[in-house]
Amino acid sequence: MGYAYGLLAAAIAAEVAGTTAMKYSDGFTRLWPSIGMAVGYLIAFTLLAQTLKTLSVGTAYAIWAGVGTAAVALIGILFLGESSSPVKLAGVALIVVGVVVLNLGGAH
Repeated sequence: MGYAYGLLAAAIAAEVAGTTAMKYSDGFTRLWPSIGMAVGYLIAFTLLAQTLKTLSVGTAYAIWAGVGTAAVALIGILFLGESSSPVKLAGVALIVVGVVVLNLGGAH
C-alpha cells in the first residue's frame, strides 16, 4: 500500500507541475509551457490510474484533487503574486481537513 501512496504523491507533483505550466502557457500560445502542461497531466493521470489498482477511487481522487488544489493555491500565493487573505487561507485549510476526514473514514 505504501507504494501506491508513493505513486499518488508523484501523480500530485505531476499535476501541480502541469497546472503551473498551464499558467505560463499564456492560453496555449507559448510552446514549451504548453508541452510541459500536456506532459505533466499525462504523467499525472497515468500514475493516478496505477494507484487505482490498489487504492479506492474515492480515497485516491480525494487526495489527488485536494492536495493538488491546495498546493496550486499556495504556489499562486507564494510564487505567482496572487492575493492572500484569511478567507483564502481558510479555504485551503478546509480542503486539507476534508481530505484528512475522508481518509479517516477508511475503506470498507
